[in-house]
Amino acid sequence: MKREAFKMYLKAGFEAEYERRHNALWPEVKELLSKKGVFDYSIYWDKETNILFAFQKTEGSESSQDLGKLAIIQKWWDYMADIMEVNPDNSPISVPLKEVFHLD
Repeated sequence: MKREAFKMYLKAGFEAEYERRHNALWPEVKELLSKKGVFDYSIYWDKETNILFAFQKTEGSESSQDLGKLAIIQKWWDYMADIMEVNPDNSPISVPLKEVFHLD
């Protein structure tokens, strides 16, 4: 099992919409993440900076950030592109974070 964290950037004024969309996460995306070994996945919003902090545990070789070649993930990215800072392919701009401390 691996623990991974990364940050993304939410556009100002879209906090409620981001939360609404994730509360209605498409079943196909949930199923894919689970099938690929992504679990205990949380996203936190920093109100002062509009930075989203994501944390997930993974089993296997892929994280949620490795699934971009799949059609359902590309469709999700397209759906979210209007409210997040994104790359040219509509993937969220995502910065991996190095773990510097962990306590079980």
